[in-house]
Amino acid sequence: MLLLSESVIGKNVLSLRTGSPIAQIVSPIINPNNLKMEGFYCQDNVDKRQLILLYQDIRDILPQGVVVNDFDVLAEEDDLVRLKDVLNINFELMGKPVETVSREKVGKVADYAFESATMYIQKIYVSQSILKSFTGGNLSVDRSQVHETTPKRIIINDLLKTAPAGATAPA
Repeated sequence: MLLLSESVIGKNVLSLRTGSPIAQIVSPIINPNNLKMEGFYCQDNVDKRQLILLYQDIRDILPQGVVVNDFDVLAEEDDLVRLKDVLNINFELMGKPVETVSREKVGKVADYAFESATMYIQKIYVSQSILKSFTGGNLSVDRSQVHETTPKRIIINDLLKTAPAGATAPA
């Protein structure tokens, strides 16, 4: 099932064992190489430490928050050796400029949708400039259209241009 980023960001992490919130999700940890959400930075409800919740420890995603077994699934950053490279990149998707392969500026990332079972980002929603939004509205980019992700921008395949009304196709 596809979920928007807002369905988890800012939500509580709920413990099945205690039946209460144990932390709050602050931001996602996104691997820019494959656009997978590897986990989330969380703030502990008790001592306000920053901890990490890995995607494989999530039991369910509800409107009330993200369900996990217990507080023990939240880890310190230093304990996650395999995730060090992704954590050091500190990739942020929201607000990142989007361009085509031919260097045409498209807009900025306004939101994204991810598959809840695999945690792969499937759609990127791009807000365009005011002038472009009057003519074409916002743009939805599928993950198959993403050509490359860099630290500064998202590069997508060139967009199809629509012909003006009344134009004929070449014979």
